[in-house]
Amino acid sequence: MPVLNRIADFAPDMAIWRRHIHENPELGQHCEGTAAYVVERLREFGVDEIHEGIAISGVIAIINGQGAGPTIGLRADMDALPIPEATGLPYASKNAGKMHACGHDGHTTMLLGAARYLAETRRFRGRVALIFQPAEETGGGAELMVEEGVLDRFGIGQLYALHNAPGLPVGHFVTTAGPIMAAVDTFHIDVTGLGGHGALPQDTRDPVVAACGIVQAIQTIVSRNHHTLKDLVVSVTQIHTGTVDNVIPETAYINGTVRTFDKDVQAMVMQRLREIAEGVAAGYGVKAVVRYDIGYPATVNEPQAARFAADVAREISGDAAVDGAVDREMGAEDFSYFLENRPGAYLFIGNGDSAGLHHPEFNFCDETAPVGASFFARIVETAQPL
Repeated sequence: MPVLNRIADFAPDMAIWRRHIHENPELGQHCEGTAAYVVERLREFGVDEIHEGIAISGVIAIINGQGAGPTIGLRADMDALPIPEATGLPYASKNAGKMHACGHDGHTTMLLGAARYLAETRRFRGRVALIFQPAEETGGGAELMVEEGVLDRFGIGQLYALHNAPGLPVGHFVTTAGPIMAAVDTFHIDVTGLGGHGALPQDTRDPVVAACGIVQAIQTIVSRNHHTLKDLVVSVTQIHTGTVDNVIPETAYINGTVRTFDKDVQAMVMQRLREIAEGVAAGYGVKAVVRYDIGYPATVNEPQAARFAADVAREISGDAAVDGAVDREMGAEDFSYFLENRPGAYLFIGNGDSAGLHHPEFNFCDETAPVGASFFARIVETAQPL
């Protein structure tokens, strides 16, 4: 598989880095151990600047090229998931209940590989800003970095990021111009009735039956309230109520996720959730209160940047291994906050025949790392040539 020769030389080192990170997963904003390991490697590589403690535990490293020029940003996420690992690997998680089930260990490794190469060769002008970000899974680390002003502070003009894709062959890339991943919101519905004895339902106002009615009615938002050509997902994922078989409870709780690309569709869902929950609840003689949390915005690739990134990927892997017009998907990603403020592109890179993302048996493929590092390096050298 074509990768940059120098990166191929230290592919074994990349596997060591990745497995160390895999063994020591951390959650959310608190990736201090991972960040310290990243900083140790960056110092070994001889990067020009290291800035720590960004968005609590994030790291930004600067590598200067040859001569004046713009600054390009490359981003990798560092956080893991609260999932017990079931891979049985010799380098499985040492932290109970935590694992790198989304491949962020591999993303960090790919960017470290690019950092080592770029610091050695410096065959570009201007600067590259290497962004090691915490809290992609929860907490919106990218949003925190943007709010802390990193784009202006480091003069970053454009940004690129990679995410591994199980099922896509190793060395393959996919991306698209425009929207590639959806906005993600969360809704909570608290249903309050009147509890009592299970044998005397006439003396109660049952929140369980009302909750079931609300969940059924929510399905009509997708089937009857939105345009069929506009992507929308509304999924109820939790219902919690009751304690024992002979007690009708006082309350019920409903939780779910909403995925959209269009802000008008998002607004419609917010309105209809409240109308449906409150209306159905009234019909059952109970009360429903809806809380709607707006999350990550849609991830939207700048069209020219997406085409440029696809061309660079073709240089690495060949035309047949790159799809620059893949269908968008309903997953979400906080790289969207960077792309709301600067042009850039988000791509998926093949992880081969692995378990799916967020699965307890997932493992990042070490053969993917040199390909991704080569992509990052060539993005810089092609965007800012000498």
